[in-house]
Amino acid sequence: MHSSRYLFLAALLWQSCAGDGTPPTPSPTPSTPNPPAAVTPYADFMRGADLSFLAEVETEGTLFYTLSDIPRDALTILKDHGCNTVRLRLWHAPANSHSSLDEVAVMATRVRAAGLKVFLSIHYSDTWADPGHQATPLAWQGLSLTDLKDSVYRYTKKVMSVVQPDYVQIGNEINGGMLWELGRISQAANFFSLVKEGCRAVREAKPSAKILLHFAGTSGADWFFDQVRANTVDYDLIGLSYYPMWHGFSLTDLKASVDALIAENNKPLLIAETAYPFSLGYADYTNNLLGLSSQLIPAYPATPEGQKNFLVAIKSMLKQNAKGAGFCYWGAEWVAFRGPTATNGSAAENMALFSFTNKELPAMEAFSP
Repeated sequence: MHSSRYLFLAALLWQSCAGDGTPPTPSPTPSTPNPPAAVTPYADFMRGADLSFLAEVETEGTLFYTLSDIPRDALTILKDHGCNTVRLRLWHAPANSHSSLDEVAVMATRVRAAGLKVFLSIHYSDTWADPGHQATPLAWQGLSLTDLKDSVYRYTKKVMSVVQPDYVQIGNEINGGMLWELGRISQAANFFSLVKEGCRAVREAKPSAKILLHFAGTSGADWFFDQVRANTVDYDLIGLSYYPMWHGFSLTDLKASVDALIAENNKPLLIAETAYPFSLGYADYTNNLLGLSSQLIPAYPATPEGQKNFLVAIKSMLKQNAKGAGFCYWGAEWVAFRGPTATNGSAAENMALFSFTNKELPAMEAFSP
């Protein structure tokens, strides 16, 4: 009798567990977060190279070589790797013919004939313009602000008609203003009135050309472009220089600054100048801008592969933002063109995109679409 009761209870327990024979439904699996939406890259993403030294380099009979040791035009080698834009530096009245309007016009014609776009950097100076140097051209010194504005307008319009660029910088690395002393950033009303005259000339001469305002580094860039916005400057692209030795060793910080500038100003952003070494050595006796390991980002050694990985990282970082407009590599062709003992040769042959034997380097792979 006891055994029968146990059998009956066991049967009830089995039935309650089995139910109608349908396997129990497991608890819902927690949903997996959707991956970030794919970013559509900027339509006209620039893969550019500054070749402002090329005409001068070629006057010394310099030859450039492919990986197969075939001599070829540097412009052709870069184009074959995917370079789509060439940047050219323009000085008002240089001490010699280099970076003059005549030379730049010839180079621009050559660039267009190769099927590439022209990116013009107008320095509004007879020599280098950068954060520490913005000398007014000798021919314009002593002018009143009114006459200086007129000179900027007329000169820019003339340059546009001759060069017909696709991209135009109004000034170069204008952190502190341009056309000093009248155009210092500390005299904001003067500075922005001069910039606006340059922009007006571009719009009238070639409405399709894209106007850049160019700032060196990221420190202070937010304030600068706040002032640009407050002064209602008519421009298209933010341009930044980024050299780790001067502007910081963190690509994470660079990306944060790039994204913030794009968001705050609702403008595409271009790394208008960058470069990185493939060696800490040298190929002539001209003092180089970079030659110490302390000037490097640790993750990117001064090797051909390190140089390539740096440039690929810059490109990738920009493509993660729909308004990341591209990059332009500075000094791509500035090899030791006057020979191994020259003291007036290249100050950056170890950052060129050609080796010490003028052979193309792996970093050119970064120009692929």
